[in-house]
Amino acid sequence: SSDLFGRSAPAQAANRKIDIIMNDQLRFEPAHITVRQGEIITLVVHNQGAMLHELVLGTAEGLAEHAALMRRFPNMEHDEPFMAHVAPGQSASIVWQFDHAGTVHFGCLLPGHFEGGMAGTIHVEQTTRKDTP
Repeated sequence: SSDLFGRSAPAQAANRKIDIIMNDQLRFEPAHITVRQGEIITLVVHNQGAMLHELVLGTAEGLAEHAALMRRFPNMEHDEPFMAHVAPGQSASIVWQFDHAGTVHFGCLLPGHFEGGMAGTIHVEQTTRKDTP
C-alpha cells in the first residue's frame, strides 16, 4: 500500500513545487531530490521526449514488481494518486505528503524504460519537530 511512502494531499496544501524533466534518453532530471519529513510537495513532471513517460512513486520492491507486471501486460491500465502519465510535450502534477523519513523511489514503469535506468530517489530527511501537519 502507498502508506509505506506517504499519501496524496490536496494541491492547496503544498509547501513547495519541484519540477522534474523526463526525456527519451530514459532519464529524470533531477533524479535525486531531498525533502523534509511531513512536507507536502507538488511534483510537476514535464515530458520533453517524443514518447509517453510516467512518474510513479513507490518502494524499490513495489516499483520493480510493477515494472515486471507492465512488461507482461503492456496495455495494463494503471492510475493512482502516486502516478503521473505524461504525453509528449505535456506536464502533469502529483501532490504528495512525504510523512516517513527514508527513501522514496520513483520510476517510469513503461516496458523497457525502468530497466533502461528511468528511475530516481527522493530522500526524506527526518524532522525532530512534533508539530508536523
